Amino acid sequence: MYVLGVETSCDETSVSVTIDGKEVLSNVVLSQIDIHKEYGGVVPEIASREHIKGITYVFDQAMKEAKIEYEDLDLIAVTEGPGLIGSLLIGVNAAKVISLNYHIPIIGVHHITGHIYASNIEHDFEFPLLALVVSGGHTELILMKEHFSFEKLGETQDDAVGEAYDKIARVLGLPYPGGPVVDKMARDGEEEYHFPRPMIDSDDFNFSFSGLKSHVINLNHNMKQRNEEIHIANFCRSFQEAVTDVLVAKTIKAKDQYQVKQVIVAGGVAANSGLRQKMKEQITDVPVYFPSMKYCTDNAAMISAAGYYKYKKEQKYDDFMLNGSSRLEINKEE
Repeated sequence: MYVLGVETSCDETSVSVTIDGKEVLSNVVLSQIDIHKEYGGVVPEIASREHIKGITYVFDQAMKEAKIEYEDLDLIAVTEGPGLIGSLLIGVNAAKVISLNYHIPIIGVHHITGHIYASNIEHDFEFPLLALVVSGGHTELILMKEHFSFEKLGETQDDAVGEAYDKIARVLGLPYPGGPVVDKMARDGEEEYHFPRPMIDSDDFNFSFSGLKSHVINLNHNMKQRNEEIHIANFCRSFQEAVTDVLVAKTIKAKDQYQVKQVIVAGGVAANSGLRQKMKEQITDVPVYFPSMKYCTDNAAMISAAGYYKYKKEQKYDDFMLNGSSRLEINKEE
């Protein structure tokens, strides 16, 4: 199946063409990072306007690189949520226009399932598997017993890990997006400050990062008040060690309890070098897979791949009532 993927959930405008959810013929991503950098974060209204400006170009470029025509497509997969509603609507409506004009079936895809299936592009899933989803808006542990079967074991009770990274970076005066910058500085630092590991010993698989974030912010503020020198690289390393310790510990606990055959890490924070290293060092009894860097952040190839497997599992399409949803559970019936 030739599947056209469309992703506009936040600030990347992306269109991709894949074959059978594995072979990527094109994956065009138009990023808005430089635009939102001025504001220190994504501005929803600006994001949706930029999607409108770039969506036609991205469609044209993706089809050109794939070297096929719209008539060759078998399916359109588009992110229906969760995300910024203004951004989602641009992608959903553009996908419906193509679907209607060329009589191509359409299917809505949950954004997180896309991140999970990004790993399957380069590595075949082996079930049961455990997926740790870590991004700017999500921190979740999900068990999969078969294709397109998702059981949420735990999630953050407050801040997502990527959100915490960006906040800490802002407080330390580091540029946006903060996650990659904190990760880079952490590699040059030492764990000088021992920050708390929230919920690391809890009986469940949930996470919490708001307390850790507040602890780091308060320490930074108090040290400034006392005119004490703040070693930013050490701050970053100490924060990253605390975060990754929690993520890895919870993942290992879930891996052992559910006896999975594979662990995958998905989402933008899957690009974090500290998390990658610690996961591979501490989990040695089953394979641990990370998507390539180009598939970690938001992109349409992952949506295309997820859409293919969703159709194979459910054997049905969506109709033109398909719409964007800012809040959407990974299983619609939840």
